[in-house]
Amino acid sequence: MAPPAVAAGQGGQQPQQGGGGFGKSITGIIRMAVFWYFASKFFSPKRAPTDPSGAPSPLLSNLFQQGQPLDMWLYLSEHEKFNDFSSDRDLVWHETNLPYASWRPGSTRTLALKYDPSEALKRNGSLYAHVFFAQSGYSPDPTDPEYQPQAAFGRTHAVVKYLPKSRADKRRSLLGSSPDSTEDPVASKVAGDTQNDSEDDGPVEWVSYLKPNITINLVADFTKYSKNGIPSNIAPYLNVDPITENYYPTVFFNEFWLLRDKLIPMNETVTELLLNLEVGPISMTKWQLFMQIDQSFQIHRSYGSMVDGEGDELKRVFLEGNPYLLGVTMAVSLLHSVFDFFAFKNDIQFWNKNKSMEGLSAKSVVVSFISQLIVFLYLLDNDTSWMILGSSGIGCIIEFWKIGKAMHIEIDRTGRIPMLRFRDRESYAQNKTKEYDDIAMKYLSYVLFLLVAGSSVYSLMYERHRSWYSWILSSLTSCVYMFGFIMMCPQLFINYKLKSVAHMPWRQMTYKFLNTIIDDLFAFVIKMPTLHRLSVFRDDIIFLIYLYQKWAYPVDKKRVNEFGFGGEDDTAVASTEVDAAAKEEEKKTN
Repeated sequence: MAPPAVAAGQGGQQPQQGGGGFGKSITGIIRMAVFWYFASKFFSPKRAPTDPSGAPSPLLSNLFQQGQPLDMWLYLSEHEKFNDFSSDRDLVWHETNLPYASWRPGSTRTLALKYDPSEALKRNGSLYAHVFFAQSGYSPDPTDPEYQPQAAFGRTHAVVKYLPKSRADKRRSLLGSSPDSTEDPVASKVAGDTQNDSEDDGPVEWVSYLKPNITINLVADFTKYSKNGIPSNIAPYLNVDPITENYYPTVFFNEFWLLRDKLIPMNETVTELLLNLEVGPISMTKWQLFMQIDQSFQIHRSYGSMVDGEGDELKRVFLEGNPYLLGVTMAVSLLHSVFDFFAFKNDIQFWNKNKSMEGLSAKSVVVSFISQLIVFLYLLDNDTSWMILGSSGIGCIIEFWKIGKAMHIEIDRTGRIPMLRFRDRESYAQNKTKEYDDIAMKYLSYVLFLLVAGSSVYSLMYERHRSWYSWILSSLTSCVYMFGFIMMCPQLFINYKLKSVAHMPWRQMTYKFLNTIIDDLFAFVIKMPTLHRLSVFRDDIIFLIYLYQKWAYPVDKKRVNEFGFGGEDDTAVASTEVDAAAKEEEKKTN
């Protein structure tokens, strides 16, 4: 496909750039697309169905042969219906001797065209591309004496796309005016802010965007279809001649690689447009794959599992990403998902079987729940898709369940409104664990308070928010992301004071550590803010300290493990069984 903006002599080559993000839903989307495509190929009718009289249904064949030379005319008109073939003003491109369904040199042609938009087009007008093909030597004009209906075909496609205008940014400076805020609130609309304000702002205003790329593909399809057995995904695009009952080559306007940010907004300031035109063949498999992936995107958007613009980001990975880096990213993403699953499984298993809080920080569990709840409320305030909300909500429920395992939760009905009351477990309160946990949280809370206060004040002074509630949520969420590692420090302090790590859920932490290593890889190969990149490496420091403590503090057989058992208990049980077996053997001998 032609790139968004190239010179005439570049042949439509896309520049290769490294980097690019990779969404987690790409695996499911591609799998669904490939499944649909092969299902339509293998489960289509194997033989032509018969009509009521018993005669086989006639087969539809392509009217053109592979390699047959074609001539092409491309017209740009502001009218959807076109029949002025003699208009030199509307004719923008003419090519001759294009080999049909052939990939030899010369089968793909490109052109960089400078187009002057009319005043009507600048004012939300329409523009259509009318492309016509005919056998070499024939005319596409029906009024021409040499016109042959079976020798010419064409298709019309809209070059202008209408999208809703970005609404004025509802966010404002809560202090009246930011010290460095001089930008227009309309121009500062961010792409991630999907707040629906249609009810407040009245009817939606639509803006026209022109597509800078017009890529015309002729599908290489020579399949013989039965008249009553055309696959459902092919039928809407099949142009059948009513006289011969055969079909013309399918004309496909390829916009698969045309990203939304490449569209040109039309207004009075636009005086000249650079259009990149391309015509060439496309295989049947590639055409079907493009359509199925686009349909998959639409299904995911309708289910709420994909937001607008995410499909473009996935395509951008293939457009701008290095293929080797892309393969490594896919493999690493799969490993990341596997480790996430095992870490989640072992975390649930650990807390489900845990009988003692000795050596474990109960306050860290409570703070972890509060952090998860803040993230959930932030996502809810920003109208995130229901799948992400559901995942975050389940995480909140699990964190609250872990509080019930770490502490006693009781319902206090003494007042008018029942309240939850939390009480420490005996295994936590009756030893040094609670004392060390209180000390660690006391000093860390001072540090955390200063960081939260500083970050919140900065956000209040230099950033805009929709409301005070939104400012509180965004400030707390930023602190959770930036300073969340501080919540892991109390456990380090408890380990240091107890000189033991036997109580730690090492299996779960191992999977989390492997995921941190994978995050380190992404931090090097993927573009991301510096603060987020630093947050990845700060977790490495915490885990390395944990590993050092595991080496420095050997396992104490006298200390109970996460299941409430100690190493000496296992030794005592084993020795008792050995003594019993020896006595039984002695009785048999006597």
